[in-house]
Amino acid sequence: MSALPTPLAHLIQELVKLPGIGEKTATRLAFHLLRTERRDVELLASALLEMRDGTRLCRVCFGLSVDETCALCEDPRRDATVICVVERPPDLIALERSGQFHGRYHVLHGRLAPLDGVGPEDLRITELLRRLQDGTVREVLLATNPTVEGEATALYLSRLIKPLGVRVTRIAHGLPMGADVEYADTLTLGKALEGRRDM
Repeated sequence: MSALPTPLAHLIQELVKLPGIGEKTATRLAFHLLRTERRDVELLASALLEMRDGTRLCRVCFGLSVDETCALCEDPRRDATVICVVERPPDLIALERSGQFHGRYHVLHGRLAPLDGVGPEDLRITELLRRLQDGTVREVLLATNPTVEGEATALYLSRLIKPLGVRVTRIAHGLPMGADVEYADTLTLGKALEGRRDM
């Protein structure tokens, strides 16, 4: 028999399903919500439902949107000749926060991972190739993550896109700002050396 009332135990069980939330954190959150004003709990519940029901994939880039086409794809100021390919919507958001990229995006919704059963047909690759057919796009920037799967995905896409006469580039990988060279792993140092540029 649990010392927790059933509704509280049920909430903890649901919170544990969230990524990065263990039982202790879920319990702490549940007790916090129990002490919170009812109106604030209602606002949280309403925001969760609104997010779930009101968010869809953009029909062009497959990023997150409220409308059929997202604001980034609709923005005429963005450079339509460059598409940045990312694995997931949070990657798009991170790049957008940098303020350094002013082209369009394409979200794959994953990366090639044969051991996990994820192949090309499971990603938005066909849709990407369709976007390249009218000749508007001159460059595809591959911004997949620097993992084995991310590198394999970038290489696969590069081999598909280059024959179309579209320039394929890759984001640089290496040492982050503020990092010490002596503490960097060999793979990071290798990528930093490969990505070196003139000053």
